[in-house]
Amino acid sequence: MTAPDGVSVSIATEVDDELVQALTALLPQLSSSAPPPTAEDLAEIIASPATDLLVARLDGRIVGSLTLAVFRIPTGVRAWIEDVVTDEAARGRGVGTALNRFALERARERGAKTVDLTSRPSREAANRLYQRIGFAARTTNVYRYELA
Repeated sequence: MTAPDGVSVSIATEVDDELVQALTALLPQLSSSAPPPTAEDLAEIIASPATDLLVARLDGRIVGSLTLAVFRIPTGVRAWIEDVVTDEAARGRGVGTALNRFALERARERGAKTVDLTSRPSREAANRLYQRIGFAARTTNVYRYELA
């Protein structure tokens, strides 16, 4: 899919040096504590039927990524967006919007009725983006249990 602003989004189908290098550069812009994914990590994500690794390109270069997880539970098919990141140099150019719109359409195609995500309050621009696209804040608590 190519957005009017020149951003193209696709589902990664193979791991190559470009993908590894792009994610190695992008992930620290999202999390300072997470190590960059290895080629093996990315291959596992791409091979999983439950996840799609989306990449956004601008001027031929990977400038963003998003992971979409779609899975069946007893109450239906659910979708979850994780690890959305746009390169600092490409922010404000429609990359996040294009990634999220692609993910929403993909989730719809796979049978999900809703798509959830979380975003830290400090990520003000990202939160405005999600609201502009149509995501609504939910009245819920998100809990985490650290296993490692």
